[in-house]
Amino acid sequence: MIRKARIADVVEIHKMLWHFSKAEKLLARSLSELYTTVRDIVVFEDEAGRIAGCCTLHIVDEDLAEIRSLAVLESHQRRGIGRDLVEACISEAKELGICKLFALTGEVAFFERLGFQLEDKEDLPHKVWWDCRHCPKHPNYCDESALVLDIA
Repeated sequence: MIRKARIADVVEIHKMLWHFSKAEKLLARSLSELYTTVRDIVVFEDEAGRIAGCCTLHIVDEDLAEIRSLAVLESHQRRGIGRDLVEACISEAKELGICKLFALTGEVAFFERLGFQLEDKEDLPHKVWWDCRHCPKHPNYCDESALVLDIA
């Protein structure tokens, strides 16, 4: 079941993101950041009530938001959960009146299947790069691509 994250979910979300950050699949997020952005996070809760996936809609400015911190536990992958999480964020972005979404990712094919298109990272606003300074691959070894979805 996809639902909005709750304060009680933050520790589990943090563990999941930490797991994937160690594998250099995404950036780690601190507990404090997750608590302050919990309203931006959607989660997948499995039949046993465990958090098995999450995704964040991070608003950048009046018409741009980022899909970030998308993670699905290995035991739950290949079931459409990642797609459902991103689609929940897309729906919320539409409700908010956001015109464009982007993702910085190594999972290009996944986002292309959802309608996102490759774009030169340099074409994104400078403020998009704020989180990049925390990445161990920045600036010389970045292997992520920028993908954009117009939803207006």
